[in-house]
Amino acid sequence: MAVISEEQRLQIFKDLVAIKSVNTDEEKVSEYLKDLLAKHGIQATIMPISDRRTDLKAEIGSGSPVLGISGHMDVVSAGDESQWTSDPFTLVERDGQLFGRGASDMKSGLAAMVIAMIEIHDQGLLKKGTLRLMATMGEEVGEVGSRTFADDGSMKDVDALIIGEPSGYRLAYAHKGSMDIRLTSKGKAAHSSMPENGYNAIDPLIDLLHAANHEFRTTDKKSQLLGRLSFNTTIFQGGNQVNSIPEQAVADINVRTIPEFDNDVVEALLDKLVEKQNQAGAQISKDTYMSQRSVETSGDSDLIKLAQEIAKPYAGKDIPAGAIPAVTDASNMLRDKPKAFPFIIFGPGNNSVHQVDESVDKQMYLDFIEIYEKLFINYLN
Repeated sequence: MAVISEEQRLQIFKDLVAIKSVNTDEEKVSEYLKDLLAKHGIQATIMPISDRRTDLKAEIGSGSPVLGISGHMDVVSAGDESQWTSDPFTLVERDGQLFGRGASDMKSGLAAMVIAMIEIHDQGLLKKGTLRLMATMGEEVGEVGSRTFADDGSMKDVDALIIGEPSGYRLAYAHKGSMDIRLTSKGKAAHSSMPENGYNAIDPLIDLLHAANHEFRTTDKKSQLLGRLSFNTTIFQGGNQVNSIPEQAVADINVRTIPEFDNDVVEALLDKLVEKQNQAGAQISKDTYMSQRSVETSGDSDLIKLAQEIAKPYAGKDIPAGAIPAVTDASNMLRDKPKAFPFIIFGPGNNSVHQVDESVDKQMYLDFIEIYEKLFINYLN
């Protein structure tokens, strides 16, 4: 018999959405989850990362195997809240859907994992092994929280990992990497009627980006599972007055990497292009301020087969497995793990992530609590 009623399961989800952890304040989420777990005799540790930003770690059971479960506590901005049908930080039900910022990405998955953990603990269903919750901060920007778990040894003895990102009734075992890179070009200001007295910072940066587009977009390197690398300049700023030669130009680039064209290769190629411009008189510097590697596990594990078997009756169809384009905390948490490591991205949600009126199917959220409970127990027992 369930320990936590459906009404309580929905209230926990509602409480989490109400915490405005928009790229900050994960400490409040951690405190809420720690108090919730404590009510059921489960000890949790809040791990400070920076001001108001924390990870949270909790576990039940002991010994091996160790199943790691993870979800992030931050959400993206709601943007112009007037565009929402209802308050983005109040979970609202309409036509069987639950609306709110983080409804899909990923407070539904986080809530479902925590509730499943409580149900297993309170009913004494775990006969062997350890279930370890690692709730992360900063996944949306920088993934510092998952890096902390990788660095402090929390993943060292983990035998399998489930990340509850919004996959819906499909699962993933691979994703591309992601890099955020800033190129800054320095020039010399001058009146536009006398350009010879200055140095236009925009010109060499445009030349570099044109060359980079050719190098990165015409490569024949391709992953059978993840496809091709993508390279895009997403922000460009230069100059401040139409009749002045610009003394600075800045371009921000996002690269989605694959194992066949990984982050190190991207760095080396961009360094070469920067050096070519600098040798011709430019002053361009490069700053890679985020670099998360791609994840590609084998896709052949008992964890995947078990998840597919357990979820099929809820979905009413077979559960496909493959890759997703978005980056997850797995980039850090699977560091040094072999390709055969059992790993899945599997959680409630849909394609409304980061959008106005983000939502999750109410029944899917409730189903995933049961799916997680069965999956965690069966894998460990």
